[in-house]
Amino acid sequence: MTIQYSERFKARMVERMLRRGGPSAYALSQEVGVSQPTLSRWKREAAIVARVSADEEEQAERVERRPEDWSPREKLKAVMEAAALDDADLGAWLRREGLKEEYLRQWRATLADRAAAVFGSQSKPDAAARKELKRLEKELQRKEKALAETAALLVLQGKVQALWAEKGADTRPMSDTPSSLPLKRRKRKERG
Repeated sequence: MTIQYSERFKARMVERMLRRGGPSAYALSQEVGVSQPTLSRWKREAAIVARVSADEEEQAERVERRPEDWSPREKLKAVMEAAALDDADLGAWLRREGLKEEYLRQWRATLADRAAAVFGSQSKPDAAARKELKRLEKELQRKEKALAETAALLVLQGKVQALWAEKGADTRPMSDTPSSLPLKRRKRKERG
């Protein structure tokens, strides 16, 4: 006949055996009336469960701590912590954090680049902006001048046409009709 023990009772017995200075499985079996092989089996099973759960935790932590998954704030903290360590402690720290030194170097370089962009010389962007503004102003003046010339030519052209229209017939010189002369020559060549 087998006796069923609750999980809570099993856990208490295993806990008592695992305590520092705790009783052996034999001594505990004499005290509580559970056979020594049963107590030993519970202790082994608890050790296996603990080992498996510790492995699962460690594996889950490794998966969670991939360097790609670290936030920028965590990366900055890691770079700062690593900078404070000497070479002897750095290796242990890298293993504990699950990092490679290469990731640390990349993060340090990225941090330096961003810091240079943010804290770099503030006058350079202003000088570049001023230079661009000057260039655009010159271009605007040039285009305004060209527009004014074009407008003046259009006004003059309108006045000339009005003047010729007042005189009556079409008295435009031949040079004003762009291709009349070559057209006449072509017609003569076609006929002859």
